[in-house]
Amino acid sequence: MSAIDLSAYVGLTAVGLVTINLLLGLLLALRYSPVRYWPHRQFNYFRLHNWTGYLVLGTSILHPIILLFSSTAGFRIRDIIYPIHSPSQPLENTIGASALYLIAIVVVTSCIRLQLGRKTWKAFHFVVYAAAIALFWHSIFTDSELKNSPLDSFDGEEVFIKICLIVVVANGKLADIGDIVRVGLVALKRCRLTANVWRSSQTVGATSSHR
Repeated sequence: MSAIDLSAYVGLTAVGLVTINLLLGLLLALRYSPVRYWPHRQFNYFRLHNWTGYLVLGTSILHPIILLFSSTAGFRIRDIIYPIHSPSQPLENTIGASALYLIAIVVVTSCIRLQLGRKTWKAFHFVVYAAAIALFWHSIFTDSELKNSPLDSFDGEEVFIKICLIVVVANGKLADIGDIVRVGLVALKRCRLTANVWRSSQTVGATSSHR
């Protein structure tokens, strides 16, 4: 296996990890209870969410560094840090580097979220969606063999990336649905409370009139 192939596999691992991380983030946002629902036992998926985030950052850093050990890729350290003049596909690589830097911001601010405060931390945490967009763009449009070959929609790597992308998009849609359902339940609860108060007042009024 060449360094270029190994770098590609590490990049695919990062794509899979970020997909899992976003799904776990959805469960946290919806306050999913593993005790009440599947797997019907205590499971700390908040910790798993954190660790997948660390692994996403680690694999995203390792992915370009491996190219430094390739005799054919021609990448230098400055091409990794600032790939706008990289020897192959500079635009796609620059977008990939942007994804790495955004992921780093999300992970670092998560580590100091207590010091930042919930409101500030949450604002930084939403950057993960921009990072995901940049990561998927880089993954889909970059030739993993660094030969500037045309995209093959039926290539195994491309299919895997697109499946992960579909899962992430569905994840966002479910989050929107979850917010709507949550607002609806709160509104229903308030309506019931208002109705109960109104009925109680009617009952008290009827009792007073009988007296």
